Amino acid sequence: MARRLLVPLDGSPPSQEALRYALDTFPDATIVLVHVLTPVDGNVGPDGLLGDPAGVVDDQRNRAEELFDEAAATAGDDHEIERELLAGRPATEIVGCVEEYDIDQIVMGSHGRDGAARLLLGSVSETVVRRSPVPVTVVR
Repeated sequence: MARRLLVPLDGSPPSQEALRYALDTFPDATIVLVHVLTPVDGNVGPDGLLGDPAGVVDDQRNRAEELFDEAAATAGDDHEIERELLAGRPATEIVGCVEEYDIDQIVMGSHGRDGAARLLLGSVSETVVRRSPVPVTVVR
């Protein structure tokens, strides 16, 4: 049975490195790409988002599609790729995908912040590592 890897994309160099690592290390795996939209005003409805008067969500969705297209181009035709666009808190949504999408492992990037920067900014990868029911590989 082929492995299913979850690779969160945020457009950062570390997330791009995580994708390359997943593709190189697990050539037979299905790659489930995830991008999490983060509503600015905190209004989350049944479809994930509620209202978008400034067009911010539309911009985020367009950017997500660009990220998915770039990732698919990087993967080429040799890899099975799935795309999932979610909305909410990134760490919560990423961990929530594990059971729903039958994920065997998460491969994600980290910005490598430590000390005061991590305390002030939080760390999605750190939270995912602590809460994930499956192995997590963090790539820098």
